[in-house]
Amino acid sequence: MSNGHIEQSAGHGTPGPGTLGHVAGAGHGTAKSYIWGFVLSIILTVIPFAIVMTSHMSHAAIVVTIVIFAVIQILVHLVFFLHMNTSSEQRWNLVAFVYTVILLGILVGGSIWIMVHLNANMMMN
Repeated sequence: MSNGHIEQSAGHGTPGPGTLGHVAGAGHGTAKSYIWGFVLSIILTVIPFAIVMTSHMSHAAIVVTIVIFAVIQILVHLVFFLHMNTSSEQRWNLVAFVYTVILLGILVGGSIWIMVHLNANMMMN
């Protein structure tokens, strides 16, 4: 980096040291895929909102519906915006993501388990 300019290496468009360029093998979406992801995200937000506002379902069914649409929306974001897939270039990103989800599940599940048992053991009814 010289005089505040980002340098590009001369070899086949690969980023040089100190560059902010693309990494080889990184998947980037097209405008069409971003638009599809945005439209799907809007639809997956509006449907549960409409279900809650009309409230023609039981409370438990509404909660289950919201959770299902939330999980689907997370998957849409992972595929369309974070470009996570099962290709060989994305394998380590997918492994890191799965590890993070498992770790968060253990932390959140363990915390809830501890709080429930503390409540049951500490409260005198």
